[in-house]
Order: sequence, then C-alpha cells, then structure tokens
Amino acid sequence: MNITEAKRRVCESVDRLSPILLDVSHRVHDHPELAFEEHYAHDLLTSVISEQGLNVTRGAYGLDTAFEACAGLEAHTGSATAHVDSKIAPTVMMICEYDALPGIGHACGHNIIAAIGLGAGLAASEIAAEAQGRLVILGTPAEEGGGGKELMLRQGAFEGVDVAMMIHPNNRELPTMNALAVHTMVAHYQGEASHSSAAPEKGRNALDAAVLGYNAIAALRQHIGDSERIHGVFLDGGAKPNIVPASAATEWYVRSPNMESLELLKSRVVSCLKAGADAAGCSVEFDWSEVAYADIYNNIPLSDAYIKNLETIGRTVYAKDVSLLRASGSTDMGNVSQVVPSIHPMMKVSPDDVVIHTLDFAKYARGDAGDAAVIDGAKVLAMTAVDCWLDGVTVDAARAFFKSARC
Repeated sequence: MNITEAKRRVCESVDRLSPILLDVSHRVHDHPELAFEEHYAHDLLTSVISEQGLNVTRGAYGLDTAFEACAGLEAHTGSATAHVDSKIAPTVMMICEYDALPGIGHACGHNIIAAIGLGAGLAASEIAAEAQGRLVILGTPAEEGGGGKELMLRQGAFEGVDVAMMIHPNNRELPTMNALAVHTMVAHYQGEASHSSAAPEKGRNALDAAVLGYNAIAALRQHIGDSERIHGVFLDGGAKPNIVPASAATEWYVRSPNMESLELLKSRVVSCLKAGADAAGCSVEFDWSEVAYADIYNNIPLSDAYIKNLETIGRTVYAKDVSLLRASGSTDMGNVSQVVPSIHPMMKVSPDDVVIHTLDFAKYARGDAGDAAVIDGAKVLAMTAVDCWLDGVTVDAARAFFKSARC
C-alpha cells in the first residue's frame, strides 16, 4: 500500500467526517460533565462509532463511561490485545478524553480531544486492515483528577498496544506537554469542640491546625525546585465562630518533575501539615488519592513523525525543546507514557495570553480555532498512524527509544 496515497485517503476521510466531528465537539462542550459522570459524552461518541460501522464496547474496563472500539487485522471488541504478531500488525491507539471542570466546563478543551481522537480513529480504521495494522479508539474518562487511564491500565486496556496518541488543545503549538507528576491529598484535622468564649481553654482548634499547616507550606514554597508546585485550599473550617472547630480539612496538589522527586516533596508537605497539627494540639490524617499522575515520557521518534505530518497541514511547533518552557499541569497520559510509547502534543487554539483552565479558553474551545484544531488534529494523528503501519521505521524506532530509556 502506498504511504502517500494512504495519507491522502485518511485526510479525505476526515474531511468527509468533519460535520460529524464538529457536531460532536460542540455537543460535548455544551454538556460539560465531571469525572466519571460523562454519560452524555460516552453515549454520543459510542453512537457515532457504531453508526460508522465499528463494533464498540461500552462501559469498558470496569468504568461506566469508558469505551473501546477496534479495527484492522484480528479486530474485535472487548480488549485491545489480539493474537497477532505486533511486528506484522502494529497496534495504534487513539485516545479520547471528554470530562470537564467544575464551574468552568470545558476550559481544558476536552471536547476537542474527544473529537480529534474520534476523527483520527475513524479515518485510520478505514485503511487499517489494508495497511496490515490494528487500530484502537479508547475513551478514557476522568482525566481531571480521577486517573481514568491509570485505572484502565490496571485492567489491561493498554496491553498489546504499540503506540498511543492524543492531542491536547493549548495556547501554543508544542510537540508535547511539559507535564509534572502530581499526587493529590486531603488532610483531615481533628481537635476538640468547646464554647469559644465561655471555655476556650477546653477546646483544641482544628482550624488553627489547618492554618498553621498552610502557613508552614507557604514557607516551604521558598525552598522547593523551580519546577515544583504545591497548591492548597480549605474544604472545612468549622461551623460557627462561637464553637471551637473540632474538625477542619484542606486539599492539596503536590507536583514535581518526576515520580521519584514527587515522593520526596510529599514527605516535606506532610511534615509541614503535621507540625501545624502538633502546634494546635490536634491530630491529622492524610487521604492520598488512589492514583498519582506520572510525568510524560515523550517518545521522540513518534513525536518526530507527528511534527512532520503537522507541517504538511501548515502548522509549526513553537518550540521542540519544551524543557525550556515553564512546566505546565499534569495528566494521566503520563502514566500511559511510562508503559507504552506515547505522544501528547499540544495544538494551538487560543492566543498566547489565553491559557487553559480559564473561561476565556473555554470560549475558544468551541470557536473557529477549536474547530480547526479538531480537523487538523484528526488528520495529523491519522497520518501518523499511517507512518506506524507503512513506513517500516517509525514503530521500530519508537519501540527502541522506549526500551533504551526504560533500561
């Protein structure tokens, strides 16, 4: 099969599907759903996949709002793994995200991610068998804090996958996300209630414990690495001023460049919060989230193929070396990248001064620039899948790069 012809065909397929893809992007944007609650998006995406002739598994890998569809050699639904030699039939996975943020909806542009993954997957599926490859479209819920990909990884969703790809909208064109590892936690303080005026000496103020811990972390921030981040909010601080608060709670995000340095920073955060509790005569317990997000391990050969295809549609990356840029947020795609050769490029949909997780960005995610990213992104990922199947170089190089860095 001619690689140039294959790329032309997948791009024509995206153009043909464009009204459907843009409709999906807009409808997901108009119905924002929080982590693990993405029933509208799940039903919409799986219905489109089914209407386009692919079998789809709804509620895949133990998550109600996850899904999986397969195409190509030995394609079947229910598992990404197949009893075929991956050297003969490389398995390419397109990943969709579709959860939103509380209060600000799709200010991270997951409606665009969903439509790109859908479009790239459907277009590539049309030639997968002819190209001697396999294609998986994976719907992954709860990226915004729930760790859906990690939960699905534990259930085998990424077994047998040779490369995994997705595109995230952004205010700059980047080959990858300069992501940090992150672990979230809630600190629960316990003190002793008493009348604030009549018998304050009998009380142990849990709010004071939380405030002291917060201030200790404020001091700690002066002495952490340039790429490390600690964010905290108060969840509970008592019921009324005339009752010494017997309980309080704070929530924390702890970020660091990699999982190893993250563990060190977590221990320092815990020490600060314990110090606050001790000073106020209270106790504190830490409830760490089930899933920690790893840093992204960008697969350079796969990324290079993506960049070349990106340039064919008239887009150019802002900077190849994202380590020179300020570290941004975190994603559970980092966990995937630690076990499967992966890319997580960023596609520009807003002006440089409009960043993700803002209401302004949410507007761009449903505007003309967001629509252009849906079509362009689907084409670029589909063409990169063609490279993986037909150029005889990309997949082997991606595997070798991944293996060499994991040793």
